[in-house]
Amino acid sequence: MLTPSAAPSRAPSYAAVLRTPHAARTFGAALLGRLSYGVVPLALLLALKDATGSYSMAGAAMALFGAASVFLSPARAALIDRHGPRRVLPPMAGLYAALLTVLALATWRPGAPPLVLGALAVSAGACTPPLGPVMRTLWSSLVPDPELLRRAYSLDGVAEELLYVTGPLLVGIVVAVTEPAAGVLAGAVLVLAGALALVSSPAVSRARVNTLPADASAAPRLQLRGITALRHAVLVTATVGFCLGALDLLVVASTDRLGEPAAVSWVLAALSAGSAVGGLAYGAVRWKSASRVRLPVAAAALAAALVVAGVSPRLYVLVGVAAVAGLFVAPALTTAYLIADESAGADRRTQAGAWVNTAFNAGASGGTAVVGLLVDRLPLALCFALAAAPALVCAAAVTRPGLISGRERAVQHPRV
Repeated sequence: MLTPSAAPSRAPSYAAVLRTPHAARTFGAALLGRLSYGVVPLALLLALKDATGSYSMAGAAMALFGAASVFLSPARAALIDRHGPRRVLPPMAGLYAALLTVLALATWRPGAPPLVLGALAVSAGACTPPLGPVMRTLWSSLVPDPELLRRAYSLDGVAEELLYVTGPLLVGIVVAVTEPAAGVLAGAVLVLAGALALVSSPAVSRARVNTLPADASAAPRLQLRGITALRHAVLVTATVGFCLGALDLLVVASTDRLGEPAAVSWVLAALSAGSAVGGLAYGAVRWKSASRVRLPVAAAALAAALVVAGVSPRLYVLVGVAAVAGLFVAPALTTAYLIADESAGADRRTQAGAWVNTAFNAGASGGTAVVGLLVDRLPLALCFALAAAPALVCAAAVTRPGLISGRERAVQHPRV
């Protein structure tokens, strides 16, 4: 069911995506701002640790920062859908950058009250601008052709993966030269510059903006309960995030068990490299199957690779299995975002993408937390299997026959 189409190879290329009018400029601006999301978490964690002298305080503040950022993401996206990115992104990014700047100044030297730092972290997380969901919404208006849109989403996912690899490397350079707080300040500059460059793009002015009454109750709020395909995509994406959140900690434990603790970076690099290759290959192929079919298959394949990783007898086997697991990460996320785009109207696409993003991040946090409780109590192979179980169960559940109505199929198939 998942075989590539035998159609002639005249599919639009990734270069065709970037040659679309205003696409390269808009995408470049979004990536500039999103680089901040690769820089800020590590820089802020190090800055908080230096300022408080406590890993537990730094971890608690970062947990608050992450929770506020993740769980308020749909609400921030709803503001974008209601008022448009040009009106909402500049003040949101400006407030976020201002709070990061205050955090950078407060952590530049030790001695700041932990409660103040925690409050600032929560406030900054609550204002995180949804540059990723906004860019994916703009892709829908820039490249309405379904084949080209899939390539655009694949390119977007691979680029985002590389940003999360590049960001920590940049933080390492900053920390070697100056204080970690300087990395937080750099993140503030990046997100503000990227957001302002994004809203200045002609693609943003062409995007549809809702013109609804001022009454907040009239805002186009997205209800997952009424959109089966999107609800399933959110559930599957949460389990993909759970797998990856658990895998980070399990890789640390595995490399320790194999007597190669310093090799953890090689395993995670293999995972990222596999994801980049998988994402580019996924976008380059014409698929016959619908997105709703491809998503659970990708999630199940990722989970199966986790089970194999748990019984890897040698480091090189673990690295290889991590690379194989990575092959399914970007395709799974790309497909989930495609389903979000297919399922929601133009006035709610940013919210739909934000729900997928929220599900992934919440799942990743849950996976890390759950495995953290189990890894010292259960055999490592069993921990890997338990980390994979939610994705396998969810993938099986959402592919049951008759689960999606004929009307939903009619809406989804033309987009694939």
